[in-house]
Amino acid sequence: MFTSRAEYRLSLREDNADLRLTARGRELGLVDDSRWSFFECKRAAVAHEVSRLTAAIVHPAAVDANLLAKLGTPLVREAHALDLLRRPELAYDDLDQVAPWDASGNGAWRGDARLAEQVKLQVDVQAKYSGYLKRQNDEIDRQQRNEELRLPENIDYADVRGLSNEARQHLCDVRPETLGQAARIPGLTPAAVSLLLVHLKKRDRAA
Repeated sequence: MFTSRAEYRLSLREDNADLRLTARGRELGLVDDSRWSFFECKRAAVAHEVSRLTAAIVHPAAVDANLLAKLGTPLVREAHALDLLRRPELAYDDLDQVAPWDASGNGAWRGDARLAEQVKLQVDVQAKYSGYLKRQNDEIDRQQRNEELRLPENIDYADVRGLSNEARQHLCDVRPETLGQAARIPGLTPAAVSLLLVHLKKRDRAA
């Protein structure tokens, strides 16, 4: 599979394949009770940890020398633990001191080494991808709002700045009637569709 050809590939990651597909597999009878129980525990633990770290506030005075060395610069103001986790130099376990978990809460997953490894990884990845995913989701929403936007019959794709020669050739061969049809042309990337949308808006303003 060429991930560069996958639409919105930031969401189609190896680490979240089970979160995306296990429920569907369960509906089809492909996931047994043991695997489903493990998945439900993981999903609940990830959601709980993301929520906990989002609410947890880290005070500058709580940052020890080891964490400070990883941060590189002093923490000048209070910050939410999940915001710190977004930094590439930090990992989930680095927050143990500044955002300790409550043993009386939803922490049973920590006793299962396999489950703990997957939960920590997923929380870490979700934190670090969150900004990119938000931009991608905004892009998806924008394109869905313009799904039925009609393309002028006389549009010259050579005038669309930034399009690759391959994208222009695809558009010329298919001659889609709407932006939604253009988005579904095999080989045409979301970035190319965005360039096409920008061109149409500029064309409308000029008219």
